[in-house]
Amino acid sequence: MEKMPIAKASAESLRDALERDHREVDDALEGYANGSASGTWAQLGLKRAEEGLRRHIYAEEELLFPPLRQAGMTGPILVMLREHGRMWPVLDTLAHELREGVSDDVLRATCRQLLILLQHHNPKEEQILYPQVDQLLDVDAIVAVREFLDAGQIPADWTCQHLAS
Repeated sequence: MEKMPIAKASAESLRDALERDHREVDDALEGYANGSASGTWAQLGLKRAEEGLRRHIYAEEELLFPPLRQAGMTGPILVMLREHGRMWPVLDTLAHELREGVSDDVLRATCRQLLILLQHHNPKEEQILYPQVDQLLDVDAIVAVREFLDAGQIPADWTCQHLAS
């Protein structure tokens, strides 16, 4: 996934950056799932989408959710954590399939499975949590999330909170 140049990104709200991240992952998965993308280049895009979604989940759970929880959004965050826990094993499957060089049909099925989860998950984040981020997070927290989304690396042994507990 190509990241936005710094100058343009600085004018973009955190909400918009998070939603753009959703669209980039969704677009890569949809292109593969519907057959409009295939082959080596499409698989590289799929790998970037898998890694990007993991980075996105990490940024939410480690950087975004704690201040939102402090602001009283505990219920919605618990739902998001549970849904991340459903996505993580599918991401593991996708990563395994990409490493093993399985057929396009197998990859498409995994992409469709992940897309179904995201189609239920993303609108909730975008309608309930994301409208609050630019108001509830301080500048340092906003910068930390944005920087991580752009260039952060997940610790090798990290897993989403729902599966870690």
